[in-house]
Amino acid sequence: MTGVDGERPPLRCLVTGATGYVGGRLVPELLAGGHTVRCLARSPEKLRDHPWRERVEVVRGDVTDAGSVAAAMAGIDVAYYLVHALGTGPDFEETDRRAARTFGEQARLAGVRRIVYLGGLNPSGVPEQELSPHLRSRAEVGRVLLASGVPTAALRAAVIIGSGSASFEMLRYLTERLPVMVTPSWLRTRIQPIAIRDVLRLLAACTRLPADVNRTFDICGPDTVTYREMMRRYAAVAGLPRRLVIPVPVLTLRLSSLWIGLVTPVPSGIARPLVESLKHEVTCAELDLADYLPGPPRPLVGLDEAIRLALKRVREADVATRWTSASTPGAPSDPLPTDPDWAGGSLYTDHRERVVDATPETLWRVVEGIGGEHGWYSSPIAWSLRGWLDTLVGGVGLLRGRRDPARLRVGDCLDFWRVEEIVPGELLRLRAEMRLPGLAWLELHVGRDPEGRTVYRQRALFHPRGFAGHAYWWSLAPSHAVVFGGMARNIANAARSGRGPVLTPRGPRRRG
Repeated sequence: MTGVDGERPPLRCLVTGATGYVGGRLVPELLAGGHTVRCLARSPEKLRDHPWRERVEVVRGDVTDAGSVAAAMAGIDVAYYLVHALGTGPDFEETDRRAARTFGEQARLAGVRRIVYLGGLNPSGVPEQELSPHLRSRAEVGRVLLASGVPTAALRAAVIIGSGSASFEMLRYLTERLPVMVTPSWLRTRIQPIAIRDVLRLLAACTRLPADVNRTFDICGPDTVTYREMMRRYAAVAGLPRRLVIPVPVLTLRLSSLWIGLVTPVPSGIARPLVESLKHEVTCAELDLADYLPGPPRPLVGLDEAIRLALKRVREADVATRWTSASTPGAPSDPLPTDPDWAGGSLYTDHRERVVDATPETLWRVVEGIGGEHGWYSSPIAWSLRGWLDTLVGGVGLLRGRRDPARLRVGDCLDFWRVEEIVPGELLRLRAEMRLPGLAWLELHVGRDPEGRTVYRQRALFHPRGFAGHAYWWSLAPSHAVVFGGMARNIANAARSGRGPVLTPRGPRRRG
């Protein structure tokens, strides 16, 4: 049988983190190479609408659970470890350590030939004990896997440039929204960014490493720049006027994170580890992974080309995965209050229904296109204020937008909501991920009444947590007619007038 590059037969690959940014793009890369892919996911339903879903096997489980990992490892040749526990609580380092040990042990017991891990590039010349908990934990996970008894390739990357990556979103919004910037000292730090297409190519190429290779590999692009230079080059590629950067001697890590959280879609809790990784020089100590791979080395994508490719995907709404693809740390996963297994308790609802003089298909286009650039069809000031308040208290805010301006799939983020269920043409259910004293859902439903007329039904549900939750609902109750009533009315009007996203045929997903 002819295999990858005509050199080896296809392999059986396990991918963890397939609901995340890198994992969700690696799966089609491996499939394109002829490999068989199995995904280990805590919530398999989040993979349901991916274009490659029917070509892979999905196993429900968690990397901290030895039983589910053992089941996922059965018959596997190469296992990809693309998860980490950042944001799951103060003991995330211990969770990371335990998960890596479980993964390595089960891989060894199952006879897996290779583990491939993607971690962070450590700052040059900085002792590990002085690193942030995030970077320290990523380094420790690599060591645990290397010591597992299974040959491991631990790839270490710094800033990843690709449409939808957290690093690219941070760069993009900082540069586009702030023509004049008062900047902290870390903008003068040298870094070596790498294009997402090179990350994916090198991860997939690790299936062809010699069997005895067990070591770390630094992976970086060909350009070494400061963050300030990266912003300047982004502006040039994007056709923006030159940005004025005014450095200041003191801007703490916390203030930098809050500043990024207010200006970009990246919440301060995620911005903090990104900024921590930029405090020190992050460049490759070696670039010899290609020396271990068959065939001549391929050139790496330069920074300007990586930015151009990423911008092209964003402008064409062709973003396969985003940093928001993974669940927000700490986000609730409780069942919908109307599910049979719901535990009960207080439940507030706001129900709206309108007959719409439009076809169900036209109404659905409006419903599926809600949020992001299209807004929420009611009281923009109220929605913006709620988004800013959420950002100020460390929440995700409204700036996350959408992955695609017209289409949604289960697991997509939608401003400060996440798609929990979608039945095309009929139902869109969103779960709130903003900071709330309780749990909240928003359901948008398209159907027909007994007379055959198109009907729009909208339901907001709130399950309060303690006295604060009840007080929250009742304090906002007077505004519901404006916010929820206005939304139902304006969605119906938009459908009646034929407004809404225009769906266009979509070709194969491309990297960048």
